[in-house]
Amino acid sequence: MSSALIPATILTGFLGSGKTTLLKRVLGEAHGSRIAVIENEFGEENIDNEILVQERQEQIVQMSNGCICCTIRDDLRATLSDLAQRRRSGELMFDRVIIETTGVADPGPVAQTFFMDDDVASQYLLDSIVTLVDAVHAPQQLDQRLEAQRQVGFADRIFISKSDLVDAAALAELQQRLRRMNPRAPQTLVHFGEVPLKEVLDLRGFNLNARLEIDPEFLREEEHAHDHHDHDHDHDHACTEDHEHGPGCAHHHHHDDDVKSFVFRASQPFEPAKLEEFLGTIVQIYGPRMLRYKGVLNMRGIDRKVVFQGVHQLMGSDLASAWGPQETRESRIVFIGIDLPRDIIEQGLRQSLAA
Repeated sequence: MSSALIPATILTGFLGSGKTTLLKRVLGEAHGSRIAVIENEFGEENIDNEILVQERQEQIVQMSNGCICCTIRDDLRATLSDLAQRRRSGELMFDRVIIETTGVADPGPVAQTFFMDDDVASQYLLDSIVTLVDAVHAPQQLDQRLEAQRQVGFADRIFISKSDLVDAAALAELQQRLRRMNPRAPQTLVHFGEVPLKEVLDLRGFNLNARLEIDPEFLREEEHAHDHHDHDHDHDHACTEDHEHGPGCAHHHHHDDDVKSFVFRASQPFEPAKLEEFLGTIVQIYGPRMLRYKGVLNMRGIDRKVVFQGVHQLMGSDLASAWGPQETRESRIVFIGIDLPRDIIEQGLRQSLAA
């Protein structure tokens, strides 16, 4: 077995958002990378057979450009192990895996497979979760389906399709809504799946590195909302009382999403033992509702940045680069989850700071 892990990308998005269009484009591009596509489907939308060369009615199909495709209706873990074994034996040749989930799938269990199962973890590296959002239908889907919200919350990158079919105001409101749900995923407008490959592959979304990108617009919005925060636990409504914003702000309560995010920042260093104990407790209690969380931490007694991130109850941390001489030593943590108790988490984090 080669020591290099096989990178895997999870492609998710609600029905009709354009996942298959994007995938066909990725597979059709002459990028020299052989891709194994796993379709985790329930018969809604398959990759069209014209781009496949189907020799026999088999689960695994060889494509005309050297990529392979397989449809799973059972266990993802078994399929990943089977593909890796066939690759080791030389029966199949591929460089990476893309898993296309069903339109109604929660990406959480798919992502967890790469960490929970030793066999899979020893052979694959989860690179990122890419989510497609349909600008026309997303507002209604996000209002009605928690799965659609979860897909946004888990994303490392969000592609918005069909943006040309909605007016500028509706698009701006959707983008602001997505930003409140997930400020760490860059948003890109796409037309008919035309996306540069570098924006889909090798994003290193699950890599423990020191970069924590939070949309600066979100931080400005956050600070503003907190100025008017009156401890009614209804943060997204904070600006409905502030009439200088005009009526546009009152829209928020029509879609007070279950999936929300917030950022914690502190210039005081954390006390390592206290923080570890607190995060361990929080993850035990709220882990199932914590979709993605990531932070760059300033720890007392450690001259390097500490980076940590997690998915549900699974959390990892690592030492990153040293703080630069001109750099402000500030801890920043973003939490994305379902009805997380922001006040409790922020209070516990403050109590974990060094005296």
